[in-house]
Amino acid sequence: MLPDIAHAVRLQIIDDRTGVLTKEIAALPKHIAEIEKKLEGHQKRLDADRAAMTANQKERKRLEGDIQIQEQKIAKLRNQMMEAKTNDQYHAFQHEIEFCQKEIGRIEDRILELMGESESLEKNVKAAEAALTVEKKQVEGEKKQAQDRTAADKTEIAGLNEERAKIAAQMTPRVLAEYERIRKGRAGVAIAEAIDGRCSKCHITLRPQFLQELKMGDAIMVCESCKRMLYINAPQSFDDLVPQSVRG
Repeated sequence: MLPDIAHAVRLQIIDDRTGVLTKEIAALPKHIAEIEKKLEGHQKRLDADRAAMTANQKERKRLEGDIQIQEQKIAKLRNQMMEAKTNDQYHAFQHEIEFCQKEIGRIEDRILELMGESESLEKNVKAAEAALTVEKKQVEGEKKQAQDRTAADKTEIAGLNEERAKIAAQMTPRVLAEYERIRKGRAGVAIAEAIDGRCSKCHITLRPQFLQELKMGDAIMVCESCKRMLYINAPQSFDDLVPQSVRG
């Protein structure tokens, strides 16, 4: 295998890995935004439950105040009833007292309903608070992992860029320029392996004569279909593609 082709294969491996890491770095903030949005939704639901519980408590307090007003009214009516001059006046006061007592009963029934609703609301709030506490810890943990992963990815990319620069410096400038040109025009893939007589990228069958020349490895050859550089019979280890002086 020509040294330039060996270098190009290694560059492709580095570029592929760098592409994967770059996409991962770009995806992590989106992932964090999604889980934070979900957390925000849960927080809003908790706030709504808390508001409902507060409204329930205020309503019960208001109704308890209404009962006091009715009781005060009854006490006043009873005093007035004792001073009634006629039976009609007495019965009128008695009727008003009965009306107030019925109103108290209606209010008490509503308070009991609110107390039942309050129990459910309190359970929901406590459960939501506990779940939100756990979720917040999980989100913070995921954010920390994402930050650590991003830092590790950037460190790896920096190392890959250093290795790439060393390899590129060993290549014939014309071949390097051709590699870069093809890579930009072919979705980031400039060189492909010929497998079973086909280009592994565009899957076009190579002409027998072309394949024979490719096997000889005397010249840089490109796929007649996709125009990518081609190589054949890759080494068992890609570490063998780069001289020790470049790897070190």
